[in-house]
Amino acid sequence: MKLLVIEDNTKLLVSIKEILAAENFVCETAETFESAHEKIFLYNYDIIIADINLPDGSGLELIKEIKKQNLSSGIIIISARNSLDNKIEGLDLGADDYITKPFDMAELVARVKALLRRRSFSGNDLVTIGEISIDTNNREVFAGKQKIELTKSEYDILLFFFSNQSRVLTRESIAEHIWGDNMDLADSFDFIYSHIKNLRKKITAAGTDDPIKAVYGIGYKLEINKE
Repeated sequence: MKLLVIEDNTKLLVSIKEILAAENFVCETAETFESAHEKIFLYNYDIIIADINLPDGSGLELIKEIKKQNLSSGIIIISARNSLDNKIEGLDLGADDYITKPFDMAELVARVKALLRRRSFSGNDLVTIGEISIDTNNREVFAGKQKIELTKSEYDILLFFFSNQSRVLTRESIAEHIWGDNMDLADSFDFIYSHIKNLRKKITAAGTDDPIKAVYGIGYKLEINKE
């Protein structure tokens, strides 16, 4: 899952990025309103964690823009202890949750995970589509009753498909979602082909049908055969 953290306190920003990366999230950052605004409209994020008070603008204005553009990102506000009015305004604008400074990093991680479950999987830790199940809490995948061992990239790709069942995902969107800004350094999408090929091979080796279908010239989609 891909996150954007918007925070002008560099030390706090680095700490948040490190703890989220340790939880296997792809985490991008922005320290100003301008850079955050640019990233929001260049890339897609599952969750945006935004400080309300930025040196060159307000996080509340970013929330307005996100909602105006009908972006699907979940939003968590970072607010100062004495900014009750800003919290209320942020929630009224469409933010999903807020956390007050100073906060424990474990609480932030818990709120991020809870929001992802609510938005993508109806609050469930165990998600099943067809014969494939994902335990999002323990990052485990089962094909039928057999546990299959996936690399981090393979797991992240499968989870991305689960979050977008029956939607066609372009190669570009998969690369951007899994590797963030680093995908710009890639010369081709051969690494996407390779990861998806290995993922499909592991699923079928467990004796279950492959739910990942290639869409010629575009990308892939997760589709369960209904017979």
